[in-house]
Amino acid sequence: MNSINVIIPYRYEGMWVFDDSHVGLNKEPFVSGADTMIDVLVANLPDAEKGFRLLFSASPFPGHAHRLEWRREEYGGNWYYSPDFKLEGWLCPALFKYFDKAPREIYVKAERKA
Repeated sequence: MNSINVIIPYRYEGMWVFDDSHVGLNKEPFVSGADTMIDVLVANLPDAEKGFRLLFSASPFPGHAHRLEWRREEYGGNWYYSPDFKLEGWLCPALFKYFDKAPREIYVKAERKA
């Protein structure tokens, strides 16, 4: 497993989704508050709806912008809270394509695609 992961979320049919052929995901949606967190995360990122880089890791990395705190497990996924955004969002079991177990913290950074 990578220490820092990257996906390219984009808007599809009004939802934030991402594809990652390396782990067998296609149009995997962000739901239940995770979508709202992304709205806030990319509010000042031009053309984010066409796709942006989302870097994430269970460990802090240089330039990370936000931290998500694990709250609880539910329906096979996990709830995380953003102290910066004062929002909670559910990350579905696709989380386990990137981590062996739900990290206590997830560090994230959004940036424009090249």
